Amino acid sequence: MEKTRLFGRLDDGRAVHAYRLQGDGLGAEILDLGGILARLSVPGERGTVDVVLGLPDARAYFADPAYLGILVGRYGNRIDGARFALDGREVRVSANEGRNHLHGGMLGFGRRLWTVEERGRDVLVLRYRSPDGEEGYPGNLEVVATYRVAGDRLQLRFDATTDAPTPFNPTHHPYFNLAGDAAVPASAQLLQVPVAGYLPVSNELIPLGHVVEAAGTPFDFRVASTLGARFDATDAQLRLGGGYDHCLVLQPGHAFAAALYSPHSGVAMRIDSDAPALQLYGGQGLDRQHPGLGRGLCLEPQDFPDAPNRPAFPDAILRPGTAYRRDILYRFACPGRDRAWGDVVAALERA
Repeated sequence: MEKTRLFGRLDDGRAVHAYRLQGDGLGAEILDLGGILARLSVPGERGTVDVVLGLPDARAYFADPAYLGILVGRYGNRIDGARFALDGREVRVSANEGRNHLHGGMLGFGRRLWTVEERGRDVLVLRYRSPDGEEGYPGNLEVVATYRVAGDRLQLRFDATTDAPTPFNPTHHPYFNLAGDAAVPASAQLLQVPVAGYLPVSNELIPLGHVVEAAGTPFDFRVASTLGARFDATDAQLRLGGGYDHCLVLQPGHAFAAALYSPHSGVAMRIDSDAPALQLYGGQGLDRQHPGLGRGLCLEPQDFPDAPNRPAFPDAILRPGTAYRRDILYRFACPGRDRAWGDVVAALERA
């Protein structure tokens, strides 16, 4: 495959390019549109397995309501009422999900062209300057996203600075189906998360402002389980989201953020990140948004949603003079099909 190729043009004529990164086993294709992870292939028992859902061209991604593969910002997840108080003044940001703000607004980071600063066989460095007032956010924000592959690992690093206080909660939004087959339900994957609690939400999926202990609830993934096995149709929170679309609060000092395994392909993935929380989305909206694409699980390391409106939540304001950094590391292994979870964990630890 070519290292760089034209991926299409937007309606205004701007060209979108795809950049191929290659490790010893892993291959990734990333767009300069939104830093989108359009393809991720990893070694399986019977050749490579495509493990993220993707779309055919640039126009499809620009029109995509499901945020497939994008770099999310300035603020991932939701902000209640598309407004918040910051240092004594009210700030209004764009409302793009009813009255609320979702994933950075109308265009956010995911529908903007990023500047390619560096590219090589195993690295792609993208830069975006978000000007003061964009989507309503204060401050000029400089953000750099670095993708790097090494062996069977993909690393994403966010670095950012600002010249005025601004909420900042970047994350990544790929949909994973490690089976590599749309006919295999994403809910058949085994998921483990070192979860301490979860954030219950309103009927608009806005956090209510407190943490509920996960033990004994459908959100307890401390022991590996499929979403189908944990799902409880009578649970009020799951009814509100039409399934899983909730922020899981991770245990302090967690060694990893999530582990995922497909018994169908034998491929496993571990996500490492220093983020305090992980948004779990079951992809149920894809049935309507992209019929025939299948489902994937979104596992989004992040800060707490709506933190600018919730003083009890950890602070998510980036201030001048502070250099922001967040790492998200995806580690892959192929322990084989229908393996015991202990074998899966051992393979991921060696990856």
